[in-house]
Amino acid sequence: MPAAEAVAAAPPNEGGGNGLLWVLLAVAIGFAVVHPRAPLDYLHLVDWQTIGALAGLLAITQGVEQSGMLQATAQRLLARMTTLRSLALLLTAGAALLSALVTNDVSLFLLVPLTRVLATQAHLPLARLVVLEALAVNAGSALTPIGNPQNLYLWHRSGESFAGFVGMMAPTVAVMLFWLFVAVWFLVPRTPISLKPAVDAQPVQPRLLWLAGALFVAFVVALDRHWLLAGLGLVFGVFLLFRPRVLRGVDWALLLIIALMFVDLRQLADLPVIAERLARWPIAEGWRAYLAAIAASQVISNVPAAILLDRTVHDLPALAAGVSVGGFGCVLGSLANLIALRLAKLPNGLAEFHRISIPFLIVCAASALLLRIG
Repeated sequence: MPAAEAVAAAPPNEGGGNGLLWVLLAVAIGFAVVHPRAPLDYLHLVDWQTIGALAGLLAITQGVEQSGMLQATAQRLLARMTTLRSLALLLTAGAALLSALVTNDVSLFLLVPLTRVLATQAHLPLARLVVLEALAVNAGSALTPIGNPQNLYLWHRSGESFAGFVGMMAPTVAVMLFWLFVAVWFLVPRTPISLKPAVDAQPVQPRLLWLAGALFVAFVVALDRHWLLAGLGLVFGVFLLFRPRVLRGVDWALLLIIALMFVDLRQLADLPVIAERLARWPIAEGWRAYLAAIAASQVISNVPAAILLDRTVHDLPALAAGVSVGGFGCVLGSLANLIALRLAKLPNGLAEFHRISIPFLIVCAASALLLRIG
């Protein structure tokens, strides 16, 4: 089997590991013992809209990968890029820009598979590039109300105009993007790209590519109209009938991990002791609200943190900035972090992620705080 085709057909959990899955499952069992619920209550803890959207996107992404288009695109890109740093700057800038327009997870579904294919054709620091892309989508998506779920929630709650929200977030996003490109500059050397020995290219399958593209457009329209089940039925039904091999490549473990995240983190956020402490702490506004949002994001992820703190914090700019910066640091800070690492199928992805992301969080949090205080 050609190397490019082997990459596309590799099992989705190859190299990625399921350690986080077992940890989340153990936490869920612990909650079930300490605070038992009726079985159906656990289903209500899961955001099925998010799970369904990710399931459809995972299937469509597999279709694009197996069409061979990523391999052809990677070859053309490597023919134009001369250094590792220029390639890293292009990928991270593209991730940041796309995430502001089409949301952070969709950006990762487009760019991380391409980056993984690039690494099959050239000697690249794959883990580092994927981590930088994860940081980029967290930073770029913070700019617009539609860039990520927490912004969408806060925008609807605030009553701000689209332009007003962008203006409110622009200073914080500028700080994050500045440090992102500083990180790229220092972490990726300006050395020539070294190509790997040429292998037989996987033939491009235009029909599969067009099919995946058409399904993507239809699925996005279905999500916008809140026709999730119809959209999923269309995507999975078409692939099942015409390209069943695509569905065998879907990372089902990722969907289970995210479902367990909802179960665990929402139970954690609902603990009475947390609500009582939040009510006593002076985090209604200012730098305290900002730091509380960052800290909460590290524990329960930034989307639940935005929802939880919205009851207590009355400073929208501080809350929005805090949950945006809070996407860095711990891998649980943002759902995009998990998606990036799973799509890349990295054997040591968590270690590399935290080695870069935790210092990045400290620098960005301090810089954005000084900007707010100043």
